Amino acid sequence: MSTAVDTAFLSTRVVAGGVVQPAAVLVKDGRIIDVVAPTARPRDCDVIDVLDAVLLPGLVDTHVHVNEPGRTAWEGFATATRAAALGGITTIVDMPLNSLPPTTSVAAFEEKLAAASGQLAIDVGFWGGLVPGNTSSLAPLVERGVLGFKCFLIDSGVPEFKNVERGDLERGLGTLRDAGVPLLAHAELPGPIDDAAAAAAALDVKSYRHHLVGRPKAAEDLAVALLIELCRAHRARVHVVHHCSSSSLAAIEAARHSGLPFSAETCPHYLSFAAEDIHDGATHFKCTPPIRERDNREALWGALCSGVLDAVVSDHSPCTAALKRMDLGDFDRAWGGISGLQLSLPATWTGARAHGASLVDLARWMSERPAALAGLANKGAIAKGKDADLVAFDPDATITVDQSLLAHKNPLTPYHGRTLYGAVRATWLRGRLVTSRGSDLTSRDGRLLLKGRTA
Repeated sequence: MSTAVDTAFLSTRVVAGGVVQPAAVLVKDGRIIDVVAPTARPRDCDVIDVLDAVLLPGLVDTHVHVNEPGRTAWEGFATATRAAALGGITTIVDMPLNSLPPTTSVAAFEEKLAAASGQLAIDVGFWGGLVPGNTSSLAPLVERGVLGFKCFLIDSGVPEFKNVERGDLERGLGTLRDAGVPLLAHAELPGPIDDAAAAAAALDVKSYRHHLVGRPKAAEDLAVALLIELCRAHRARVHVVHHCSSSSLAAIEAARHSGLPFSAETCPHYLSFAAEDIHDGATHFKCTPPIRERDNREALWGALCSGVLDAVVSDHSPCTAALKRMDLGDFDRAWGGISGLQLSLPATWTGARAHGASLVDLARWMSERPAALAGLANKGAIAKGKDADLVAFDPDATITVDQSLLAHKNPLTPYHGRTLYGAVRATWLRGRLVTSRGSDLTSRDGRLLLKGRTA
């Protein structure tokens, strides 16, 4: 037994197998080989005892805009993966847009891989992009290693990543189904937004209601209905990213109960903030879909706790401070996106504990289910055979967010000044310490996670 174990990680509270209990997590060559009672651990291996800190599986964030290459003034692999590690995230999956070029061809993907090489504090996988005219690139991108495909049903905000229409989806879904990878969709349709334009224009562009009225729930609801219809027709795996509308939760629930391979995620900012509390001119809160009213937020919590919503991921989409147009407070001119990667865990846990959710729920929402979506079989749980990606987490500590201390390249965030529950004490990637007590160890041991292999 002793020669088979490098390290035993001990805690009085290990989240594994659907329970929280004292355990020893036994690790050999970066993999978990067993989870046993503390008294059953071998006596001649290294021991890391986190005492009463909770030992969580490393989080898996499948919705991160790294923006490199091309827009590295916004974010980059070195800064994003460092921030993630400090927040207890050991794997991210990079979104295909906002980088130049976007990941819509094999040649562009090669540029992305070259840009990431040697910069990673944690492991990184990649989504490809489904855009008009690139159906022939989908299978080659899967062969090269992308984990699935992201599309927009509405203008993405960047001209090089065009939105798709029904015909593009019809042409692409069969390929994705046969390749065994999911479609991830930004689910808003332009019709309801066009219809709301006059009402929004009547409001001051500095008013948050101007932004909210201009992105009605109906845009999400109709998009979700279309995606469910196409999922049923093609039996392809379809996933709604950053879902926010409470009025389409029933449709998502019905689709899941009917056995369709359909799922949806939400984000910490939709679970943390409410439209009623956002001041005019506070453009650092702008995102799409928008942060909605308090009753909508509570409906999202209900759907998450009941299993209608699958996961919580960051949708970390930063930009330079200038692009947020805080100087003007103009919601039309401001870039839409929330910077919050490093804060995802405490932000979600703060709401979770207030809604009676458990640490087991937290691990399922933020590790197990995102890993399953991306097909990352070695990630997502503290269990035999998984990578030893671990987080020592103090769920009772409080932190007051100071954006100047965040590791994001552009740390402007609506969480600034907010007091949150939960502090990451240490993060391990495949058994190797990468952050401790709020400091990173400048490790660059992260790997590229490619479908079917690891580079």
